Amino acid sequence: MSKRQTGRLTDQHVTTGGVVGIFGEDAQVHDKFVGKASLNVFESLKETYPNFEFRFRVAIRKQEINEKLQSIDKRLGETLFVKESKIKPDGGVIEVLDKDKKWRIVLVSEAKFQGKDIENIKGGTLVGKNKNQELMVAGNAIERVYKNINEVRNFMLDEYHFPYVVFLQGSNFATETIQVYRPDGTLVEIRHDVGSLNRIDRVSAANYCMKINKNYCKNIFIAHSKSSVMLQAASIYARCEAWRVDEMQQIMMDIANTSIGTLNQLG
Repeated sequence: MSKRQTGRLTDQHVTTGGVVGIFGEDAQVHDKFVGKASLNVFESLKETYPNFEFRFRVAIRKQEINEKLQSIDKRLGETLFVKESKIKPDGGVIEVLDKDKKWRIVLVSEAKFQGKDIENIKGGTLVGKNKNQELMVAGNAIERVYKNINEVRNFMLDEYHFPYVVFLQGSNFATETIQVYRPDGTLVEIRHDVGSLNRIDRVSAANYCMKINKNYCKNIFIAHSKSSVMLQAASIYARCEAWRVDEMQQIMMDIANTSIGTLNQLG
């Protein structure tokens, strides 16, 4: 199936409301499902908090990030070569208007799909340059997620919450060893502790190597000499099997609620 056909299929599911509970089969579909879940959360937030004003946007300009850094400390945010630069998280950005009429981020969501080993093994498809391998050596595309995470960290440097959630999906993000049978009955193991296959360690620095599949929206303070250091950790959710829209939506809503609770506590 071509990318154009996959896009049309996903758009049909979204339009008809049949997207909830349907599993994504490739990166493009996974991205669209995260976007759908984020829009569902946006609508849910408006219903849950009728006295608050929310907005949804697909991108944040680099210039806006630099201006925010400048407002915190004049030494920051001075370098910008391409004024049109922006970040576009897969699930967009949801913000709430505070009492001072300033927009505050309550949710940023990202989707990363990598590794189709299960599908290839079940289908009897050999991979690699010579088409003689059962498992494909994982690539490093996941490392690109750091750019957006770091940019949002810059933008939220003065906040006490960090509502960035990443949904990792595919055999390169397996959290346990999986056994899969080829059509001829041959058993193949996809090990979660092999460096050539697993890529979770390539992104775990984004949450300071804490446990995955947890909500880290509320910032963490670490004692340091006579002061403390504030850490902003991304919430990383990873598994081999596909994420459903309703599952992602529940996690994203929990993170958004944590954001709003933190902002309310600060007055």
